[in-house]
Order: sequence, then C-alpha cells, then structure tokens
Amino acid sequence: QVQLVESGGGLVQPGGSLRLSCVASGIIFSAYDMAWYRQAPGKQRELVASITGGGISNYADSVKGRFTISRDNAKMTTYLQIDSLKPEDTAVYLCNAKRRGFRNDYWGQGTQVTVSS
Repeated sequence: QVQLVESGGGLVQPGGSLRLSCVASGIIFSAYDMAWYRQAPGKQRELVASITGGGISNYADSVKGRFTISRDNAKMTTYLQIDSLKPEDTAVYLCNAKRRGFRNDYWGQGTQVTVSS
C-alpha cells in the first residue's frame, strides 16, 4: 500500500531552519508530483511548494526565498528546507503525492513545526 512518512519537524526559534523529509513507498515515485502543504489551527490547508517528477518546482508567494523543495527519486524522498522561520510558519506540514491524469492522491500524517522564542 502507499505510505508517505514525514519527519523533521520540531520547535525552533524565529530565524532558525528545519529540513523536513517525506519518504514514500508503494508508488512509482518518479511518476508523481510531490508537494508540501501546511495547516495551522483554525486555517485552511495551504499549498506551500510543489515539485514535478522532473524537478520543476513552484512556491507559494508567502514562502518564496525561504523554502526550498527538492527530491531524490532514488531514495523516494522529498525534502523541504525551511530557512528564516517565522512564527506564522507554525503549522502541521503534510506531504502529498499526485500523479497527473489520475484522480487519487496520497497524504502523509504530517509533522509539526512550531516557531517560537
């Protein structure tokens, strides 16, 4: 079965950095577009970054210049490097896998990022 497992979240001070990882299993990883979403309490889920199987990335305006998405198809892993963290980045960060032309997509369980002094 398909599994996406995120890790790397934690409590960091403003201005700090984190690197989130999402390890996939049960899919042909290179065929999937991968994305990171985040959801803060009381707010809608927000797409922050995405990357195609070929490595083309896109970012939400709110994170451009601070977040970097990447993938290692051999390791079936997607990464999100988060720099210059702000308190408003506090959220559960979730990994998503979607194959173009297919209706279903897959979600991980999320990893908590808390930015606080």
